[in-house]
Amino acid sequence: MRVVIQRVKQAQVTVDSTVKGAIGKGLLIFVAVAKEDSLTDIDYLTRKIVELRIFEDQHGKMNLSVLDVGGELLIVSQFTLLGDCVKGRRPSFDEAADPKTAEDLYQRFVEALKSKGLTVATGEFRAMMDVSLINDGPVTFILDSR
Repeated sequence: MRVVIQRVKQAQVTVDSTVKGAIGKGLLIFVAVAKEDSLTDIDYLTRKIVELRIFEDQHGKMNLSVLDVGGELLIVSQFTLLGDCVKGRRPSFDEAADPKTAEDLYQRFVEALKSKGLTVATGEFRAMMDVSLINDGPVTFILDSR
């Protein structure tokens, strides 16, 4: 699994002009599921995301986690994170899981993060989504369970 994490002041996702998910302070997480991913990948990323100290403490140092600050999560599926652009001019998505497997693991990822006591909002799997955010920093990280 590959995720892009952005620290945000707020974020929302809409589908056909309808808000599907919105958060205040927290993390916007784009997630892609690869063919070889399993529950082990979910466990690794869940733990990493909730413990990652990327929020500032009273001294301005990144020393607090999303749990520490009571932040929220907005999770958006984005298979294009697995696009391979090395050859040619059209990305290859050979590493992406098939849609049924990807949706199952995506939903399990969402549930794993909810089980940590966080407020979690989502987009809509396989939908064309409009994502808006106010970046905080900006602070952006890429994590890969491989």
